[in-house]
Amino acid sequence: MFTGIIQAQGNIKEIRSSNKGTVFVLNSNSLDLSDVSIGDSIAVNGVCLTVTQLDDNSFSADVSQETLNCSTFSQLKKGQNINLEKSLRLDQGIDGHLVSGHVDGVGKVTSVAIEGESTCMKIKVDDNLVKYIAKKGSICINGVSLTVNEIDDNVFGVNIVPHTFSVTTLDELKVNSQVNLEIDIIARHIEQLLNHKTSAGIDKALLIKNGYL
Repeated sequence: MFTGIIQAQGNIKEIRSSNKGTVFVLNSNSLDLSDVSIGDSIAVNGVCLTVTQLDDNSFSADVSQETLNCSTFSQLKKGQNINLEKSLRLDQGIDGHLVSGHVDGVGKVTSVAIEGESTCMKIKVDDNLVKYIAKKGSICINGVSLTVNEIDDNVFGVNIVPHTFSVTTLDELKVNSQVNLEIDIIARHIEQLLNHKTSAGIDKALLIKNGYL
Protein backbone atom coordinates (compact mmCIF):
# COMPACT_ATOMS: atom_id res chain seq x y z
CA MET A 1 0.00 0.00 0.00
CA PHE A 2 0.98 3.62 -0.62
CA THR A 3 -0.32 7.10 0.24
CA GLY A 4 -0.01 9.01 -3.02
CA ILE A 5 2.50 11.40 -1.44
CA ILE A 6 5.52 11.42 -3.76
CA GLN A 7 8.84 11.05 -1.94
CA ALA A 8 11.19 11.77 -4.85
CA GLN A 9 11.51 12.05 -8.59
CA GLY A 10 13.68 9.57 -10.45
CA ASN A 11 14.22 8.76 -14.11
CA ILE A 12 14.42 5.82 -16.48
CA LYS A 13 17.97 4.52 -16.68
CA GLU A 14 17.38 1.55 -18.97
CA ILE A 15 14.59 -0.50 -20.56
CA ARG A 16 15.32 -3.98 -21.82
CA SER A 17 13.46 -7.16 -22.74
CA SER A 18 13.81 -10.39 -20.79
CA ASN A 19 12.19 -13.81 -20.66
CA LYS A 20 9.95 -12.45 -17.87
CA GLY A 21 8.72 -9.49 -19.93
CA THR A 22 10.31 -6.05 -19.73
CA VAL A 23 12.92 -4.94 -17.22
CA PHE A 24 13.00 -1.31 -16.13
CA VAL A 25 16.14 0.02 -14.45
CA LEU A 26 15.24 3.17 -12.53
CA ASN A 27 17.48 5.88 -11.09
CA SER A 28 16.18 6.70 -7.61
CA ASN A 29 17.98 10.07 -7.39
CA SER A 30 17.12 11.53 -3.96
CA LEU A 31 14.99 8.59 -2.82
CA ASP A 32 16.76 6.86 0.08
CA LEU A 33 17.12 3.16 -0.73
CA SER A 34 19.04 2.26 2.43
CA ASP A 35 15.96 0.63 3.98
CA VAL A 36 14.83 -1.09 0.76
CA SER A 37 15.48 -4.78 0.10
CA ILE A 38 14.99 -7.02 -2.92
CA GLY A 39 11.33 -8.03 -2.96
CA ASP A 40 10.10 -4.71 -1.55
CA SER A 41 7.53 -2.60 -3.37
CA ILE A 42 8.05 0.86 -4.83
CA ALA A 43 5.36 2.82 -6.67
CA VAL A 44 6.61 4.22 -9.98
CA ASN A 45 4.19 6.72 -11.52
CA GLY A 46 1.52 5.04 -9.40
CA VAL A 47 2.35 1.48 -10.45
CA CYS A 48 3.43 -0.91 -7.71
CA LEU A 49 6.66 -2.61 -8.77
CA THR A 50 8.74 -5.25 -6.99
CA VAL A 51 12.45 -4.55 -6.60
CA THR A 52 14.46 -7.35 -8.27
CA GLN A 53 17.90 -5.75 -8.18
CA LEU A 54 19.29 -2.97 -6.05
CA ASP A 55 22.25 -0.62 -6.33
CA ASP A 56 23.20 2.51 -4.39
CA ASN A 57 21.14 4.90 -6.52
CA SER A 58 19.03 2.66 -8.74
CA PHE A 59 16.81 -0.39 -8.70
CA SER A 60 15.39 -2.81 -11.27
CA ALA A 61 11.88 -4.21 -11.63
CA ASP A 62 10.12 -6.61 -13.99
CA VAL A 63 7.05 -5.19 -15.73
CA SER A 64 4.51 -7.63 -17.12
CA GLN A 65 2.67 -7.28 -20.42
CA GLU A 66 -0.55 -6.71 -18.46
CA THR A 67 0.99 -3.68 -16.74
CA LEU A 68 2.27 -2.38 -20.07
CA ASN A 69 -1.24 -2.76 -21.53
CA CYS A 70 -3.15 -0.98 -18.75
CA SER A 71 -0.70 1.81 -17.88
CA THR A 72 1.53 4.39 -19.54
CA PHE A 73 4.62 2.22 -19.02
CA SER A 74 4.55 1.21 -22.69
CA GLN A 75 5.22 4.88 -23.52
CA LEU A 76 8.09 5.50 -21.10
CA LYS A 77 11.48 6.32 -22.63
CA LYS A 78 15.04 6.27 -21.35
CA GLY A 79 15.78 9.46 -19.39
CA GLN A 80 12.12 10.24 -18.68
CA ASN A 81 11.30 11.51 -15.18
CA ILE A 82 9.13 9.44 -12.85
CA ASN A 83 7.36 9.79 -9.50
CA LEU A 84 8.58 7.48 -6.72
CA GLU A 85 7.09 6.38 -3.41
CA LYS A 86 8.21 3.58 -1.11
CA SER A 87 5.52 1.34 0.39
CA LEU A 88 3.58 2.51 3.43
CA ARG A 89 4.97 1.59 6.87
CA LEU A 90 2.66 0.77 9.77
CA ASP A 91 4.13 3.65 11.83
CA GLN A 92 3.72 6.17 9.01
CA GLY A 93 0.97 8.77 8.82
CA ILE A 94 -1.33 8.94 5.78
CA ASP A 95 -1.31 12.47 4.38
CA GLY A 96 -2.87 11.47 1.03
CA HIS A 97 -5.18 8.46 0.80
CA LEU A 98 -4.76 4.70 0.65
CA VAL A 99 -3.37 3.73 -2.75
CA SER A 100 -2.83 0.14 -3.86
CA GLY A 101 -0.52 0.78 -6.81
CA HIS A 102 -2.86 -1.16 -9.11
CA VAL A 103 -3.66 1.18 -11.98
CA ASP A 104 -7.28 1.08 -13.19
CA GLY A 105 -6.68 2.73 -16.52
CA VAL A 106 -5.18 5.57 -18.51
CA GLY A 107 -6.63 9.06 -18.77
CA LYS A 108 -5.86 11.90 -21.19
CA VAL A 109 -5.22 15.52 -20.20
CA THR A 110 -7.69 17.81 -21.99
CA SER A 111 -6.72 21.17 -20.49
CA VAL A 112 -4.13 22.81 -18.25
CA ALA A 113 -4.85 26.27 -16.86
CA ILE A 114 -3.27 28.53 -14.24
CA GLU A 115 -5.70 29.85 -11.62
CA GLY A 116 -4.03 32.06 -9.05
CA GLU A 117 -0.97 30.20 -7.78
CA SER A 118 -2.40 26.78 -8.57
CA THR A 119 -2.82 24.75 -11.74
CA CYS A 120 -6.17 23.33 -12.77
CA MET A 121 -6.04 20.23 -14.93
CA LYS A 122 -8.87 18.36 -16.62
CA ILE A 123 -8.59 14.71 -17.53
CA LYS A 124 -10.77 12.52 -19.72
CA VAL A 125 -11.39 8.96 -18.57
CA ASP A 126 -12.96 5.87 -20.11
CA ASP A 127 -16.69 5.51 -19.54
CA ASN A 128 -16.21 2.43 -17.37
CA LEU A 129 -14.29 4.46 -14.75
CA VAL A 130 -16.63 7.47 -14.50
CA LYS A 131 -18.93 5.86 -11.92
CA TYR A 132 -16.05 5.56 -9.44
CA ILE A 133 -15.07 9.24 -9.55
CA ALA A 134 -16.90 11.68 -7.28
CA LYS A 135 -16.61 15.38 -6.58
CA LYS A 136 -14.39 15.92 -3.50
CA GLY A 137 -13.37 12.28 -3.66
CA SER A 138 -9.78 11.08 -3.98
CA ILE A 139 -8.01 9.93 -7.11
CA CYS A 140 -4.41 8.97 -7.85
CA ILE A 141 -2.78 10.46 -10.97
CA ASN A 142 0.69 9.15 -11.87
CA GLY A 143 1.06 8.15 -8.24
CA VAL A 144 -0.05 11.52 -6.83
CA SER A 145 -3.01 11.70 -4.43
CA LEU A 146 -5.38 14.46 -5.54
CA THR A 147 -8.91 15.63 -4.80
CA VAL A 148 -11.52 15.74 -7.55
CA ASN A 149 -12.81 19.32 -7.85
CA GLU A 150 -15.42 18.72 -10.52
CA ILE A 151 -16.71 16.11 -12.89
CA ASP A 152 -18.66 16.63 -16.11
CA ASP A 153 -19.64 13.53 -18.05
CA ASN A 154 -16.33 11.64 -18.45
CA VAL A 155 -14.00 14.59 -17.73
CA PHE A 156 -12.91 15.46 -14.21
CA GLY A 157 -10.85 18.35 -12.88
CA VAL A 158 -8.21 18.63 -10.17
CA ASN A 159 -6.44 21.57 -8.59
CA ILE A 160 -2.69 21.17 -8.13
CA VAL A 161 -1.00 23.41 -5.57
CA PRO A 162 2.50 24.82 -6.26
CA HIS A 163 4.27 22.46 -3.83
CA THR A 164 2.83 19.34 -5.49
CA PHE A 165 3.70 20.76 -8.89
CA SER A 166 7.31 21.37 -7.83
CA VAL A 167 8.01 17.93 -6.27
CA THR A 168 6.30 15.69 -8.84
CA THR A 169 6.32 15.23 -12.60
CA LEU A 170 2.83 16.70 -12.96
CA ASP A 171 4.41 19.96 -14.16
CA GLU A 172 5.53 18.09 -17.30
CA LEU A 173 1.97 17.19 -18.34
CA LYS A 174 0.44 18.93 -21.34
CA VAL A 175 -2.78 18.66 -23.31
CA ASN A 176 -3.07 15.10 -24.73
CA SER A 177 -0.55 13.70 -22.21
CA GLN A 178 -1.65 10.30 -20.91
CA VAL A 179 -1.63 9.52 -17.19
CA ASN A 180 -2.03 6.50 -14.93
CA LEU A 181 -5.24 6.57 -12.91
CA GLU A 182 -6.18 4.67 -9.78
CA ILE A 183 -9.65 5.22 -8.38
CA ASP A 184 -10.37 5.32 -4.66
CA ILE A 185 -10.12 1.77 -3.34
CA ILE A 186 -13.26 2.29 -1.22
CA ALA A 187 -15.35 2.78 -4.38
CA ARG A 188 -14.19 -0.59 -5.68
CA HIS A 189 -15.18 -2.39 -2.50
CA ILE A 190 -18.59 -0.72 -2.28
CA GLU A 191 -19.39 -1.83 -5.83
CA GLN A 192 -18.36 -5.39 -4.97
CA LEU A 193 -20.55 -5.34 -1.87
CA LEU A 194 -23.55 -4.08 -3.82
CA ASN A 195 -23.05 -6.68 -6.56
CA HIS A 196 -23.23 -9.40 -3.92
CA LYS A 197 -25.65 -7.77 -1.51
CA THR A 198 -28.08 -10.70 -1.53
CA SER A 199 -25.55 -13.36 -0.55
CA ALA A 200 -23.67 -11.04 1.78
CA GLY A 201 -26.79 -9.55 3.37
CA ILE A 202 -25.85 -6.02 2.33
CA ASP A 203 -28.66 -3.46 2.19
CA LYS A 204 -28.04 -0.56 -0.22
CA ALA A 205 -30.34 1.70 1.80
CA LEU A 206 -28.26 1.00 4.91
CA LEU A 207 -25.07 1.99 3.10
CA ILE A 208 -26.71 5.24 2.02
CA LYS A 209 -28.00 5.92 5.54
CA ASN A 210 -24.53 5.52 7.01
CA GLY A 211 -22.93 7.81 4.45
CA TYR A 212 -21.09 5.23 2.36
CA LEU A 213 -23.07 6.08 -0.79
